[in-house]
Parts: sequence; C-alpha cells; structure tokens
Amino acid sequence: MKDTRFNLLPTIIGSLPHKDAKDACAIVTGFLKDIPCWPQLPNRSSKEGMSVQFSTGFPGIIEKGGDLLLDNSGDHSGELEQLYMAYLENDTDRFPISEDYASGLYELLRQPNLSPLAVKGQVTGPLSWGLSVKGNDGKAILYDEVLSDASAKLLRLKAGWQEKKLRQISKNTIIFIDEPAMTSYGSAFFSLPKERIVALLQEVMDGISGLKGIHCCGNTDWSLILSTGIDILNFDAYNFAESLTLYPAEVKTFLERGGAVAWGIIPTDEASIQKENVFSLKDRLEEAMAPFTRKGITFKQLVEHGLITPSCGLAGVKEEVAILALELLTGLSREMRKVYG
Repeated sequence: MKDTRFNLLPTIIGSLPHKDAKDACAIVTGFLKDIPCWPQLPNRSSKEGMSVQFSTGFPGIIEKGGDLLLDNSGDHSGELEQLYMAYLENDTDRFPISEDYASGLYELLRQPNLSPLAVKGQVTGPLSWGLSVKGNDGKAILYDEVLSDASAKLLRLKAGWQEKKLRQISKNTIIFIDEPAMTSYGSAFFSLPKERIVALLQEVMDGISGLKGIHCCGNTDWSLILSTGIDILNFDAYNFAESLTLYPAEVKTFLERGGAVAWGIIPTDEASIQKENVFSLKDRLEEAMAPFTRKGITFKQLVEHGLITPSCGLAGVKEEVAILALELLTGLSREMRKVYG
C-alpha cells in the first residue's frame, strides 16, 4: 500500500455552495494548502449534480432537470461497444468530464503556484449512480447486470481521466468514490448481494492508480467497505461515530495493512457548524477514537493514518457558513497536530 501517513491533515468531500468556480477555488486553496480538492458546485448548474456530473458518454442517457433517465427502447449496442473498447484499452481520454460539468476541476487546474503534498478528486460510486438512473420501465439500472457493469466501467474511466488531470498539480493523487447509497445496504430499498457490491466497487477502484477511498455519510456495514481494496475509509464521525466501533477487528487489520481513516468530524448542517468550536470538536474526535484504543489499536496509529474532513459535502449551507466549516476543519487539524505531533 502507498503512504497514508497524513497525521490528521484536512481535506473536504467535494461540494461547496458557491456558484462561481473562481470563488470556490480561492476558498479551497486558501484553506487547504496540503490537500486541496476540486470543488463540485451543484448550485451553479444541474450538470454539477453528483450523478449528472459523471454521466456523459453513457449509452442512451438523458438528463431532465437534474434527473437521469435511460432510454433503453432503442439499440445502443454500438455506443456500448465503444465504451467497452475504451475500457479494454484504458483509453480514459475518450470519456472526459467537460468544463460544463466540472467547472471547479478546471479552475483548480488553472491555479498558479500550487505545490501541495497531494490533491484530491472524487467520483460518484457505481451503486449510488446506478440507483439514480432509471430506465423506461422505472427500474434503477443498478439491477440490470449489463448496464450496472457498463456504468462501473464508465465511472472507472472518468476516475482515471480525472486522476491524470490532477497529476498536473501533484504526483500524489487521492480519489474518493462517493457512495451515499451504502447507507441503505441491507434494507428493502437496496437488494444487491454483497459479492456484487464489492465487484462493482472494485471495478471503479481498479482504474485508480493513486490512493483511493470510499466516502459514505451514514451508517453501513463497514466490514463490507473494508473488504475492498481501498486505502482510505471516510465516514461521518460527527453523527455516526459509534457505527465504526462495531468493527474493531476489521479496522485494526485495515490500519495494519497501511490504510487510513478520514474522520468526518466537521458537521455540515448550519446549526451544528455555528454551535461548535475547535475544542468541542477536538473532544468529540478524541471520543470517537477512544474505543479503538481499547481494542488493540494505538492512538498513534489513528493519528498517523488519519485525515480530518467534513462529515459530507457543504453544498447545502450558505457560503459564509461553509467558510466557517473550513475554519473549524483547519483549526481542528492544527490543534490535533500540535497536541499529538
């Protein structure tokens, strides 16, 4: 595994509330000197919504007001063949993300004088993406074996293309696969066998040559996530800290093989952001980490192989509140690093 000794450096999940990419990138580069992340701006355009953003090039896809529909009444075999050819040749340039769909990515690439330790990007995961796209019959394409396989291959190519672009900023890249749908795993809303879930996630991961993580902003079966080939596990430690403590053995094995935990300890709702401060969040983070130290994991390991993030994206708050969240994020990172080295 690659080096994941972050010592609780800060980064973000992706989305910000801004409508102007220059403003968003000024915030990112101002606060996140070590691990900047290109900002997703869903309030700027429906094209920057987390599913639409990575949809271009998928056979038969139609966007309507931010929703994705698949016209599976026609014959899309030729387009599907082109997708599979690009996949087999690992030709990521055939499935780029245009500036209309990722203004923050292109604006970050234009920033002068960046020399971070690493740079972060993100892609919507195949489970969440497959659930968000409906065919003419109203069913999510996730449950169609051919289409879900094709969507994982498309997202793999998008992640690889993005990673190649981000290497213009730093040779050390981090790509998070965002999987909010995993919070429904095991429920009636999400009936897919574990082996299929792992296979789809692994398909996307295999297209990422740098560090790869999974972000899930709720409770899920973390043993399933930790059984994949990820380097970084990102979870909502503000609202669901106890959910990860149910898997101490899996977390211990993950850390011992060099994995890192990204602690989503900064809240993303306005009321909580405004009531917290660096020291209240420091207490909360230490409380989230403490149970693992009683299970044979050292605090040093948790700090050394740790990142600090918001619990989820910040697109749902006002711009000034998002800035306050980033002040808490960077302030908490500085305080933890000062105390624990």
